[in-house]
Amino acid sequence: MKSIKRRLTFHFSFQFIAIIACVCCVLFCALMFLAYYLSKQDIKRDLPSGSLSVLTGDTTVEGGKATVSDDLAKQLKQEGLWYQVLNKQGKVIGEINSPKDLPKHYGLSELLEMDKTKKFKGYNVVTELDTFLTTPTYYILGYKSDLKDQLYALYAKYNKQSVPPKSDIPLIKKALKEKDASLQILNEKGDILASIRMSKEKTRYDPLEIISRKIEQDKYDSTATVFHDPKKKISWVFYTPNNYHSITDESIIRKAWMVSIIVAVSVLIATIAFSIWNAFRYGRPLLLFTSWLERMGSGNYSEVLTEKERKRVFRKNGKVRLQYRLYSELITAFYEMAEQLSLAEKERKQLETTREEWMTGISHDLRTPLSTIQGYGHMLESGHYNWNEEELKEIGQTLRDKSEYMVELVEDFSLAFQLKNNVVALETKKVDVHQLLQHIVLKFVNDRTIEKVQFSYMPVHLQPFIQADPRWFERMLDNLIFNAIKHNPENTTITISTAIKSDRVLIKIQDDGIGMDEKTQKNLFDRYYRGTNTTEKTEGAGLGMSIAKAICELHKGHIEVRSTLHEGTAITLHIPLSANQQPD
Repeated sequence: MKSIKRRLTFHFSFQFIAIIACVCCVLFCALMFLAYYLSKQDIKRDLPSGSLSVLTGDTTVEGGKATVSDDLAKQLKQEGLWYQVLNKQGKVIGEINSPKDLPKHYGLSELLEMDKTKKFKGYNVVTELDTFLTTPTYYILGYKSDLKDQLYALYAKYNKQSVPPKSDIPLIKKALKEKDASLQILNEKGDILASIRMSKEKTRYDPLEIISRKIEQDKYDSTATVFHDPKKKISWVFYTPNNYHSITDESIIRKAWMVSIIVAVSVLIATIAFSIWNAFRYGRPLLLFTSWLERMGSGNYSEVLTEKERKRVFRKNGKVRLQYRLYSELITAFYEMAEQLSLAEKERKQLETTREEWMTGISHDLRTPLSTIQGYGHMLESGHYNWNEEELKEIGQTLRDKSEYMVELVEDFSLAFQLKNNVVALETKKVDVHQLLQHIVLKFVNDRTIEKVQFSYMPVHLQPFIQADPRWFERMLDNLIFNAIKHNPENTTITISTAIKSDRVLIKIQDDGIGMDEKTQKNLFDRYYRGTNTTEKTEGAGLGMSIAKAICELHKGHIEVRSTLHEGTAITLHIPLSANQQPD
């Protein structure tokens, strides 16, 4: 029972921990994906600086050399960006896609100028210094993009008036076409004053729309470059194609919600699937046990599992299948219980049969002497006979013998009941076996009522001692010897002998009489198997043999019977020897 408790505790604890671990792994992966997605969105909003933050986190510096993952290196080349990592001396210790005109070592003045102007040798640059838990490391991300300068030059050239004159419009269109750009001029309220190379569907912008287009460039198919003249309160907005990333109509929040919903649905489906699997796994054995309990309720104790159920539970080699192995002790316990119940049912039926046989035998035994007593009573009561003194003495003797027999029978029945229920208490002491047996044999030899029976006593040469109650021990031997006398023909020889085997003394009562068949031997001590009376010999051993067996077992011994028809019977008592074999 403790084993199955430990296994169930471990099994369900392990399952619970495994489920928690799986859920945590799914949530961790979802959070990592979300963090990655958000970082990508940051990069889209501000490509150079966002890319640099990802690069610094991915860069590994070991042995004076900086490296990044192959995926990021590939993305940098695709975007036309270059990347350099400097140590505290200004030496380049790692680079990706760097132009040939860039130095391999930077001086103080170059770095200060770069930090101030955010430009170096015609390249726009973003920089970052890392001193956290490492030696000072300087990161530079550069890109060649003079489009903004060109747009500014165009703005400076034609921004003489709030709206360029009609004569300048063709020139502006030509310049915008070369740069694949378009232009809108807005006033301070957001009204569109002019649109060049753009449709005029929209007439005004809300203030935050232009800000949003400038910051969240990944949401639109074009990049907004804004130049504002605070004096004229006019804004020129140039639109150029977004060359870095594909366009999407979904916002970050919406995508985050989608990812969360997908994760939640996945966890829910996995939980439902696991619950169904658990119910199937732990429910099927309970259905088997329920089926057996129903059969037990109908009185079928022997069949725990049907043939179909047995094939489902056990493999061909007899081992329990994996899905039922958790309940292996329980299945074994059910089989043992079924065996005990089946045995108890057989014993109950056997007890009922024995009880009926006992009642039948006792009724038969009592009926015969009672009939004799009743007959003599009627004869004496009728007054039809003139009895002389000798006849009256004979009738009185018969009535007394029958009454004594009935009293002995009732006492035997009471004694058998007491022995069966362990009510009799023995008063044991050290007994000399030879002395006790010699006394018993002489008692039968000197009994004048026993005629034409020969007795022989053959003791072992040693002097064995046992712990016994002499009164009950004598009663046991009297019953066994009397049984040999009662159920054998005249001129039978009864031999009582002793032997010592290991720590026991063997007392054998052997006769050369008619013997017993197997059925009689089998029921010799376990059932009321005779109809005894004072005049006729009948088959079996009855209460006397049951009493003898019970007394032997009270002395911690056992009885062995061997018999062959027409050759005789040998009954051997195995009684433990006393620990001290010295006479008192």
